[in-house]
Amino acid sequence: MRLTAVILAAGQGTRMKSALPKVLHPLAGRPLVHYAVATATTVTGAKPVLVVGHGGGQVQASLGGAARYVTQAQQLGTGHAVLQARDLLLGQSDAVLVTYADMPLLTEGTLQRLTTAHQASRAVLTMMTVIADDPHGFGRVLRDVTGAVRAVVEEAVCTSEQLAIRELNAGVYCLDAAWLWTNLPALPLSPKGEYYLTDMVGLAVAQRRPVAAVSAEDPVEMLGINTRVHLAEAEAVMRARINRRWMEAGVTMLDPATTYVEADVTIGPDTTILPNTTLQGQTTIGAGCRIGPGSVIADSQVGDRCIVMLSALEGITLEPGLRVGPFEHRRDADPRR
Repeated sequence: MRLTAVILAAGQGTRMKSALPKVLHPLAGRPLVHYAVATATTVTGAKPVLVVGHGGGQVQASLGGAARYVTQAQQLGTGHAVLQARDLLLGQSDAVLVTYADMPLLTEGTLQRLTTAHQASRAVLTMMTVIADDPHGFGRVLRDVTGAVRAVVEEAVCTSEQLAIRELNAGVYCLDAAWLWTNLPALPLSPKGEYYLTDMVGLAVAQRRPVAAVSAEDPVEMLGINTRVHLAEAEAVMRARINRRWMEAGVTMLDPATTYVEADVTIGPDTTILPNTTLQGQTTIGAGCRIGPGSVIADSQVGDRCIVMLSALEGITLEPGLRVGPFEHRRDADPRR
């Protein structure tokens, strides 16, 4: 199955209350959108199409050639956003994976489950759902007595009975490409004057075409970043994932809860990270080191068997076996630092 991803990144993100486009806010040292692009690229094996709008130039400058770009000049809803990619993708794939640039916790495994289920079901639309007590504003999934998906109802127009439904639409889809591009222009206009991709479910049901659903195993993956509170929640999850990965690779962390390791840091085996330590940027820590407590290392290369105690390093290289600290601050001579 030829698969292409369309990632929606055109929203203004007004609830972030920031001059910086929402999808460029950093999470574990990387802009949010970088996670979505990297994950989609791994799953599909091709550059995704990023639908940009607000701050589109900044987003493109951040990602460079990692994606292809189309612009949603008017914010007319998610269906309208996907429609902007039609001319670029028409005839190029069998299925289209639709995700969001503000969902950085989505894993490759979850998207693989979605695309595999789509191929097996022969549905025209396969949607990701999540069972959760906190709806986070997601639409409710309506099923009939047989368990088949019949519709998605946006929270704003749900009845009291529908609001009690715990199965939520995560907004992530895999769709038959030919069916999508044929039917997308037929989406109805919502009362808000927008075209919602969720209404593709209703179109498929009305046409008696099969709709499938896959439930997310970990609800936290479906967290969308709309506020600084959501960003902090995602940061905690991502930090725990990163720390676990390094501990499983042979790194000791005496207190993972106070150890901050950004996504682009690498750490050698048999290194011990003590509490209240932060590793940032393009930092490499060698094997057999002892870092901390209370150390901050940014964009630096630390050789094997080094000790950095209660000190800060910025943009420097430590040869193997050196000891720094306590209470030292070493930085390169770059005046920009």
